[in-house]
Amino acid sequence: MTQLQHLGDAAWLKEGEVARLLALLNRDGEEARVVGGAVRNALLGLPVGEIDVATTALPEEVVRRVAAAGGKAIPTGIEHGTVTVIIDHRPVEVTTLREDVETFGRKAKVAFGRDWAADAQRRDFTINALSVSADGTVHDYVGGIGDIAVRRVRFIGDPQRRIEEDYLRILRFFRFHAHFAEGAPDRAGLHACIASRAGLETLSRERVRMEMLKLIVASRATPTLAVMEESGLLGLVLGGVPYLASFENMIKVEGAHGAAPDAVRRLGALAVWVAEDAERMTQRLRLSNAESERLLALETWWRVTPQSVAQTGRSLLYRLGPQTFTDRVLLAWTRSQGGAADHAWLALAQLPQRWTAPAFPLKAADFTARGIKPGPVLGAALRAAEAAWVAADFPAEPAALEAIADRASREVIDRA
Repeated sequence: MTQLQHLGDAAWLKEGEVARLLALLNRDGEEARVVGGAVRNALLGLPVGEIDVATTALPEEVVRRVAAAGGKAIPTGIEHGTVTVIIDHRPVEVTTLREDVETFGRKAKVAFGRDWAADAQRRDFTINALSVSADGTVHDYVGGIGDIAVRRVRFIGDPQRRIEEDYLRILRFFRFHAHFAEGAPDRAGLHACIASRAGLETLSRERVRMEMLKLIVASRATPTLAVMEESGLLGLVLGGVPYLASFENMIKVEGAHGAAPDAVRRLGALAVWVAEDAERMTQRLRLSNAESERLLALETWWRVTPQSVAQTGRSLLYRLGPQTFTDRVLLAWTRSQGGAADHAWLALAQLPQRWTAPAFPLKAADFTARGIKPGPVLGAALRAAEAAWVAADFPAEPAALEAIADRASREVIDRA
């Protein structure tokens, strides 16, 4: 049954590029609506970010109208009915209504259509299948408004069938639950996810990575991950033991520290205890080089306590850099006896906000002027001088720097 609600006061719908695009497409017998996440977020009172549009017009007609209006249309997925329209420098995906003819997982055979209900019914979850007309009328063909009212993520139709169309929907079920739902997951959906869990092994690691990194920064990430662990799904994704207590503590210490939720740091709290864990996560999720390096840099988190770095905190920050220092300190904090209100841990974590490490002030010329020729001996002199400068707590006075350069020069010359 179609349910109606109204978003007539939504500024993003009434003004600007989206309103102009809808006006362009809503004529000569064609209709266009905003669909998906923008409608869901607006009804939930959440910020509306990316906006997608669906239309009865065929892709070629969308391109023609946009070009005639002086705009730019890029056929990013025209064989599937999707055109990216650039309007006021903002990309908006416009997709022609579709109906499944045959389904082969992600390679479903589709036909373009004009039936809004049929298009809605081929989507994944009820809360993602809503559409809104230019006048603000929200159209619901699958019960999404009711599910939004009770904060529930529910598959459209038969959950098992929806999952078999694309096994990534298992992770999307939990990700959307963590972001938008309350209470326990929908029972039928959860049962279907458990029954279909072997399908996770068929997914590309890049797609799994994308879903997991989005899930772990959600507001209800911890209880959702707990359900995944109890259901035998989280271990399949991580390939190891999850540390849920550490993960929940990371959320708390991020809040105490004033740090924004960070997906890589939270992944470290959830899945990394030793270097081998970081290497495994890199492979299982095909992490980027930067993400992998951050996880590997957590390896010696267990050496960090406020007491152990009381005298060497600045040298550790100089050596690691602000991001790695913060990652390692926050992870160690999550696995310590100190709670989120511990003042010593907080002071250590906030060191990068109080102090910026200076650049090493001595240069090669300072040592060649002392008779050291370019080569391995010069490199040794620079390293010895830098170590002495750090140990002396980063002096900036010329006399102190001269003394450090003199001493390092003598030491390397004596050893040469």
